[in-house]
Amino acid sequence: MEEYAVKEYIVKDGKKLRLGYTTGSCAAAAAKAAAWMLLSGRRKEKIRICTPKGITLDLNVLQISMEEDAVSCAVEKDSGDDPDVTQASLIFALVKRRKTAGIIIDGGRGVGRVTKPGLEQPVGAAAINAVPRQMIRENLEEVCCLTDYHGGLSVVISVADGEELAKKTFNPMLGILGGISILGTSGIVEPMSERALVDTIELELRQRKAAGAKYVLLTPGNYGSAYIQKDIGLDLKIAVLTSNFIGESLDLCRELGFRGALLIGHIGKLIKIAGGMLNTHSRYGDCRMDIMAAHAGAAGLPASRIAELLDCVSCDAAIRVLKECGCCSQTLERISKRISFVMAHRVAGEMETGAILFSREYGFLSATENAGDLLKLIREE
Repeated sequence: MEEYAVKEYIVKDGKKLRLGYTTGSCAAAAAKAAAWMLLSGRRKEKIRICTPKGITLDLNVLQISMEEDAVSCAVEKDSGDDPDVTQASLIFALVKRRKTAGIIIDGGRGVGRVTKPGLEQPVGAAAINAVPRQMIRENLEEVCCLTDYHGGLSVVISVADGEELAKKTFNPMLGILGGISILGTSGIVEPMSERALVDTIELELRQRKAAGAKYVLLTPGNYGSAYIQKDIGLDLKIAVLTSNFIGESLDLCRELGFRGALLIGHIGKLIKIAGGMLNTHSRYGDCRMDIMAAHAGAAGLPASRIAELLDCVSCDAAIRVLKECGCCSQTLERISKRISFVMAHRVAGEMETGAILFSREYGFLSATENAGDLLKLIREE
């Protein structure tokens, strides 16, 4: 197991950048410490957890409050050298005994609550994502085992300044009200260097070109990779991950002399291309519903339903509205044509470009006119 101190830094663009840890790791650590103090009766000012990435964290436990049937404590968020609005925020956990077995996890003050469908957690639930929930549960189960406790526990996660911090995020727009989200898939925050990521994309494309490839398969990330493997049946190794840098990736494909590039991605990413956004990171904007509404209106969606569309928090929720109104295929066809235009314009027509759009809920949604031909050429190489 790696110790956190061993990988405290990474080097990107020749710079030494310090790693951090997620709000999910903080919540899990605080919950574990509180549970240990509640069930053992002993104060604990340092707690160790293992993150999903396999890195062990030894974290300080702060603002401890011990009562007979409840313990509260906090862990301070450290984002390392990655800019993050939650830097130095205190993530609290309040743990209590329950008479019935099982672990109940909820959010308190400063943790947002989901008010619109289409997000990872259901409407009414605290905005504590699946991986942090799993981390909290597993760490509490470990404490129960160590202390030979067979009853239940309730955990409430809170963030003192969460409501104010949320105003600096997209949470209010997404329908997450009252605070921030507790996030993280690896438990570790790695500082992002845009130049380093683009350099990695260039290296992979050069390798494909050196191996004799004339056509290249691109995908933004994990969702696209899973779809390529499961639904299209291609080896993931042939796909080049572009992250949010779709424009830069197309530029590189053009410069390296590829004949064509096929982009496969989740509609939540690729719809931004229809609005001319070729860096799809949320810091540059979130125009998904605006683009969807514009094309749906042009496809005949009534004005009353356009307002409903603009209020959706996810593309899947918007697709449901379009399907109910019978104009889904026409809208997606328009969006695909616009994506085709924007991609072709980026490469100045010097190579063939195409795209396939899908969603996790509905699977295949639409494709540019030439996507099938490009996919066939990629399969044949």
